[in-house]
Amino acid sequence: MSRVYNFSAGPAVLPEEVLKEAQEEMLDYRGTGMSVMEMSHRSKMFDSIIQEAEADLRELMQIPSNYKVLFLQGGASLQFAMVPMNLMKNKVADYIVTGQWAKKAWQEAQKYGKANKIASSEDKTYSYIPDCTELPVSPDADYVYICENNTIYGTKYKKLPDTKGKLLVADISSCFLSEPVDVSRYGILFGGVQKNVGPAGMVIAIVREDLITEDVLPGTPTMMQYKTHADNDSMYNTPNCFCIYMCGKVFKWLRNMGGLSVMKQRNEEKAAILYDYLDSSKMFKGTVVKEDRSLMNVPFVTGDKELDAKFVEAASAAGFVNLKGHRTVGGMRASIYNAMPKEGVEALVAFMKKFEGENGNV
Repeated sequence: MSRVYNFSAGPAVLPEEVLKEAQEEMLDYRGTGMSVMEMSHRSKMFDSIIQEAEADLRELMQIPSNYKVLFLQGGASLQFAMVPMNLMKNKVADYIVTGQWAKKAWQEAQKYGKANKIASSEDKTYSYIPDCTELPVSPDADYVYICENNTIYGTKYKKLPDTKGKLLVADISSCFLSEPVDVSRYGILFGGVQKNVGPAGMVIAIVREDLITEDVLPGTPTMMQYKTHADNDSMYNTPNCFCIYMCGKVFKWLRNMGGLSVMKQRNEEKAAILYDYLDSSKMFKGTVVKEDRSLMNVPFVTGDKELDAKFVEAASAAGFVNLKGHRTVGGMRASIYNAMPKEGVEALVAFMKKFEGENGNV
């Protein structure tokens, strides 16, 4: 069977070149006679894999030297607790709630202190990013938290909020490595890698060094302290070796493609193909206000649940898989991450036009 066009929000499509490389090395990594999955994380060979991966990520994102790169387990969801455990010195934090993951992070933070919801787009099913120019930032807030790209709802901050000098913490899971980013504007950025960077099972946290201290909330487990992992170069315990190896291959692929500026241009071109069609279609409609549309996740609906289901089924049969929207919102969603080729988006739009023609103008 030939490969399908996989529009999953995560675990998501990976570059074919990367998969083929991993396939070639599966039984024998560079003459070791074993797979990376079988290799000791304390070996010289794996040490070179993780160091090279970090160096390539630093170059891609132009990460300043006063930031640590941590390869952690538990996914982005574990960071919902790890962030307040490590940063809530005053027991106060401000959250901008623009979707389900930001809401979950806000709810989790309430276990550790006062978590203020200072802005939200819940009133319109998270279909926009609220105005963040004049936020009621708490004077004693330890940080302001955002989810930069909202996977389920398809919104993206085009401009970072004015935190009035407070530390900015961002979940960048869905937009990770999709465009250039000024790391110095954040205290912490973190992202689950299974959307745009690698296979499931890991989160990468980029943490400013002055935030990595022993001054954490009482009772914070050893494994939940950034210092534990920073002091041990992400090797305090056995890391997700195979995931780090795969992410490293994706970093090399991105470098070979020309870096993050090139990826942003490619992603804008891909997204324009789909959004332009949605804006002209009589059957399909996008659900996000134009100025806040994500380049990575594109939700759309027909307005008829039965027609939505018919479309998803027909698309899947035609080789366009994982287009069903998140269970909390329904409809459809096409995730068009870095590894989704432009031809995949063009083919999807051609199929949507055909479906619209065959099923009448609704």
